[in-house]
Amino acid sequence: MTPSKQDSFGFLVADLYRLMRHTFRERLQGSTLTLAQGRVLVYVSLHEGVRQVDLAELLDVQPMTLARSIDQLEQDGLVERRAAPGDRRAYLIHLTPAAKPHLAAIGKVAASIRAQALRGLDPQGAAVALAALRLIRDNLRGDLRDNLGESATVAQQRPRSRSKERTAA
Repeated sequence: MTPSKQDSFGFLVADLYRLMRHTFRERLQGSTLTLAQGRVLVYVSLHEGVRQVDLAELLDVQPMTLARSIDQLEQDGLVERRAAPGDRRAYLIHLTPAAKPHLAAIGKVAASIRAQALRGLDPQGAAVALAALRLIRDNLRGDLRDNLGESATVAQQRPRSRSKERTAA
């Protein structure tokens, strides 16, 4: 039996992303954070001290878009920009202690969504599903690098040389 267009791989992945974003937004109601700001906080927590330009690449957003999010997070006292040693144009992004409760709330919401999404799968089935998603992601990342060359690697895999550095400050 051929799957309908709505059950094709691309439609399912896009639908999952849309539903997870919607559910996340719903469950985080009452928070002062936007979804975009929440993503920034999570990525900074995973890459503490990341250069602002590399963070934009990790998040797959334009540097100026990220700069506005960071401006707001900085104004709210959740992150701080620090000058990068040896490069006056670059900033390193760090969390402040005030970000911890927000990250805890994001973690709780993410865990509840993950539990809902994986409901009906035993632990082995959930592990297989996650492994398949990682493999698909890695396949596409590798294909992107193969087609676009080294410039397509994400900042976490290989930092840029200073000569190619851009800033978003």
